[in-house]
Amino acid sequence: MIKMLMGKPHLLLINPWIYDFAAYDYWAKPLGLLIWAAILRENGYRITYLDTLDIHHPGLKNYPQLKIPPRKKYGDGHFVKQVVTKPPVLKNIPRNYRRYGIPPLLLRQDLLHLKPPAAVLVTSGMTYWYPGVREVIQIVKEIFPAVPVILGGIYASLCPSHARKYSGADYLITSQEEGLVLNLLNQLTGKISKGYGPQEDLDSYPYPAWDLLRSIDYIVLFTTRGCPYHCSYCASPLLNPRFCKRNPLKVVDEIQHWVKKYQVKNFAFYDDALLWQPEEHLIPLLQEIIRRGIKVNFHCPNGLHVRGITAQVARLMYLSQFRTLRLGLETSSHQRQKETGGKVTNEEFIAAVKYLQEAGYHPPEIGVYLLAGLPEQPAEEVEESVRFVQKCGARPIITEYSPLPGTSLWKEAVLHSPFDLENEPLFHNNSLLPCQWEKFTPSMLERLKSLSRQTDIVSRMS
Repeated sequence: MIKMLMGKPHLLLINPWIYDFAAYDYWAKPLGLLIWAAILRENGYRITYLDTLDIHHPGLKNYPQLKIPPRKKYGDGHFVKQVVTKPPVLKNIPRNYRRYGIPPLLLRQDLLHLKPPAAVLVTSGMTYWYPGVREVIQIVKEIFPAVPVILGGIYASLCPSHARKYSGADYLITSQEEGLVLNLLNQLTGKISKGYGPQEDLDSYPYPAWDLLRSIDYIVLFTTRGCPYHCSYCASPLLNPRFCKRNPLKVVDEIQHWVKKYQVKNFAFYDDALLWQPEEHLIPLLQEIIRRGIKVNFHCPNGLHVRGITAQVARLMYLSQFRTLRLGLETSSHQRQKETGGKVTNEEFIAAVKYLQEAGYHPPEIGVYLLAGLPEQPAEEVEESVRFVQKCGARPIITEYSPLPGTSLWKEAVLHSPFDLENEPLFHNNSLLPCQWEKFTPSMLERLKSLSRQTDIVSRMS
């Protein structure tokens, strides 16, 4: 934690628990909240940060029954987890439901060691993770009943009506209203802030407040915000309507900063469009990394746009030590590719995989996201996509479709789902296969996942 300076309004920022059937720390950090922590510090606020997902919390040693998972070689790994009672609407789902993160008692103890802050800011992730958000706010309200709570993040942005009714927050800030945060805090604290640069000027933002973490296993960063594509299943245009880019050389400055200050070895890109116009953005970024001799590992958990992978891009990614590649194909069906946004064709995918292989990547290293469970999508389409990816010499990764309010596919999902998607965000959970039907059942999905894991097929066909 940073030292508290007297005379400055004190704000508490909290990253809430995840409640889900499955969750993994795949370079998962609340980057938006950490950026806001830095902005607020620059505007004269004192910041305390509490992360309920922190596997480095010292209080965990008092819970020998909980397994503290080790970090893997690239900094990712499992969360601390406990099986908990399922919400009543999920009681018939035959899977264990878990709370991912520290025991609630540790959060209570952390809060009791603090004086009441001027306000509490809570972020939110997936829409169906709202039980963790609600529980954090309930505990905060028990200990600091007079302190206003401000909720932002994905759940707050995509399900504002539900969040206003059920989260317990006093104020809601959606992604399109984030410019109002400082004004709201000024009203609550009586402070006059200097503000920050235009939202589209990403280079005006301070570096995220990574020093607030107890231990830095990796750094996540963005070089762009938003996405120029408008895929029917994706909420990126809703969360970030304008597509903005950082100066690639300033991105390299930030990477070098964290390497020098904290000896960070692993960086994950959070971009939705890292490969958009690569000759203007990613190519000069990678060339500068190589020129400066920066030796770290890079990871791309978000799907990369296949159309941006050229022979030059593939070679530069290999030389820059991009260790984790995830390509966004979603489906090999020509018809569905057109229907969902037209961001890729099979011909472009074949060429991209070839470029990556020629650069030095092996088939198991080229992960390819395939969507399963889209409205009225038959299992045969996913199986064809799996076999297509394997034949091309890459590794298929099946990701279940999660219906997101406001996307162009949302109404169709609501129409074809057996669950009440409109009124209960818990049913957005992709683990439920929300749009299952007789031609795509959970048992069919398991068979397809088994097929996708047959890496021997990948090697043989490449």
